[in-house]
Amino acid sequence: MKKPFKPPKPKPELVRRARAILQRLKRSRPGAKIELNFSNPLELLVATILSAQCTDVRVNEVTQAVFRKYRNAADYAAADLASLEREIRPTGFYRNKAKSIRAACQRIISDFGGEVPSTMEDLLTLAGVARKTANVVLGNAFGIAGGIVVDTHIERVSRRLGLTKVKPKPPRPGKIEQDLMPIYPQKDWVEFSTQLVLHGRYICTARDPACPTCPIEKLCPKIGVTPSMYRKQSTAKPRPPAS
Repeated sequence: MKKPFKPPKPKPELVRRARAILQRLKRSRPGAKIELNFSNPLELLVATILSAQCTDVRVNEVTQAVFRKYRNAADYAAADLASLEREIRPTGFYRNKAKSIRAACQRIISDFGGEVPSTMEDLLTLAGVARKTANVVLGNAFGIAGGIVVDTHIERVSRRLGLTKVKPKPPRPGKIEQDLMPIYPQKDWVEFSTQLVLHGRYICTARDPACPTCPIEKLCPKIGVTPSMYRKQSTAKPRPPAS
């Protein structure tokens, strides 16, 4: 029988630096929350599916009306596909997203009594749900640390911080998650995910990272970042208010 994958134990100096990074991020942005609006696990599931290749701001604009119309899994399961496509069109890739949302909710009705499941194994059986979406839902709707969210921001920032050595191409979010999880205690996985996403969104951006004003600059090896990429403090994006 093939043994399950067990990631190598990270070096103590990497663990110390990584945990210091999280502490500084928490001081810089206390009480950080994800920026998708939701009031229950189903809304977060739908919003997270819609957020693929789309900004949270745009998703929140779209879901204001969507959440008023579709109140439970049965509503989505019975949705007219063409209507749902029109309603979510501004988020992009709307045909695939509409199919995934309807199919996921049909399975929620048939297999889970109309309630969004709260385990990784069950969430991964839903259409449109991979580990990233499942981790977002588990961590933020249920308070369960099932893993670490790996989106484009975390891929980029964790690479720059030297927390993973996975190359940018081809994308391998699963391998990055395997590198990150042993570095932090499981109790920190949800907060680490949120903090690093927001850090990548507002500070450690892809094209012009604000290194001179970064709260973790002294702990960062700046892998792949050159001084010519730095932004001046006056041009840095404003941080979102702490929630």
